[in-house]
Amino acid sequence: MDATDSTTENDNGPWWQGVTRYQWLVLLIASAGWIFDVYEGQIFNLTRYDMLTDLLGENSGDVNKYGDMFLAIFLLGGTVGGLLFGSLADRYGRRSIMVITILMYSIFSGMTFFATELWHVAALRFFVAMGVGGEWAVAASLVAEVFPKRARAHASSIFHATSVPGTWLAAIAALVVGTQWRYAYLIGVLPALLILWVRASVKETDQWKRQKQSDSSDKMGSFEDLLLNKRWAGRALLGMLLAAVGLGTFWAVTAGGQQLVQSLLESWGVDKAEANRSGKFAYGLVQALGGGIGLVAFGPLCARLGRKTTFIGFHILAMIIVPITCYFPQTYSQLLCILPLYGFFTLGIHAGYAVYFPELFPTHLRATGTSFCFNGGRLLAVPILLFSSELKSVEGLDFRWAITQLSWLFALGIIVMLFLPETRGKELPE
Repeated sequence: MDATDSTTENDNGPWWQGVTRYQWLVLLIASAGWIFDVYEGQIFNLTRYDMLTDLLGENSGDVNKYGDMFLAIFLLGGTVGGLLFGSLADRYGRRSIMVITILMYSIFSGMTFFATELWHVAALRFFVAMGVGGEWAVAASLVAEVFPKRARAHASSIFHATSVPGTWLAAIAALVVGTQWRYAYLIGVLPALLILWVRASVKETDQWKRQKQSDSSDKMGSFEDLLLNKRWAGRALLGMLLAAVGLGTFWAVTAGGQQLVQSLLESWGVDKAEANRSGKFAYGLVQALGGGIGLVAFGPLCARLGRKTTFIGFHILAMIIVPITCYFPQTYSQLLCILPLYGFFTLGIHAGYAVYFPELFPTHLRATGTSFCFNGGRLLAVPILLFSSELKSVEGLDFRWAITQLSWLFALGIIVMLFLPETRGKELPE
């Protein structure tokens, strides 16, 4: 073994004991890429009102319609990019494909500064999403392969938890630029600098190199092997359904926290502009803090309780916290107190995808299978998003009721998890 994955297994002591400097470096680089991945997704969510009001005109009533349409396009682009680059990462290596995906979402994010038509935004969001979807699958596979078994769940959950700094960065950028939304997208060019760091620091893992040299290297990244092999096909399809629940509820329920706060404040007589600013703060910083704690906590809970128990527990508690958040608070201060719990349980499950999906597939299909689950889930989440948009747009319908009804999607995640295997304490499949 070399520095890419050599660590003496020792079940005594803290999980980080024996983790090498190179392994920490890989986690840091993967996390930096994921921070900007999340920034690219969240910056649109936070600036879309100003962007679409600018492009459509002050009096247009189609802001929400086009906003949700572009989110659906983003999910579609993430699916296409994730499946494409996940397969390529298994065929040609993690490092080179990570470079391509980071460059892709950086360039097209920066180009959004020049968008003047709706079709410009649609096309650019699609290409940004392709890079974002691909980078996550590659980075998640890289972290899983580099870290030892006893530290894998913790490292993977830390990796995914860095979505919170990405959300904070987007929230701060949105607040700073105000209505000048174009400048927020120029920040998205910065991750291109990561490419130099990736090329200089990241090595291909021993697992991937061994697989590349083996007799089965022709199956690397093969969707045929993934979907026609009974052992992997069931895991891939169930994993995709599990991700669809999380991603669908993210856009329908978790991201709805901003609109929930805004609608409640307006019903309490707060000015619309002030309600919009307060909603950005509550969602982008306060709720995101609770979500970040949930993401970090998910890995240690997986290590202690097992993957299945942790997933099921979070789904149950998410169904409970959503109606409480919708109907219990009577003041803005009360909302700020409960939103961290809302974020903890509705967002925390997402760390499980980075922990769990790479553990379901062998080396020659790891990035492909991981991407199929997560990004295939994006595609299945599109109709959930569109249905959510229609439900929330029904005239006279209480937004709280809509969010509560959508939270029942978490029940599907519980059912799916019952049919998936437990991977705690097991080596990665070869």
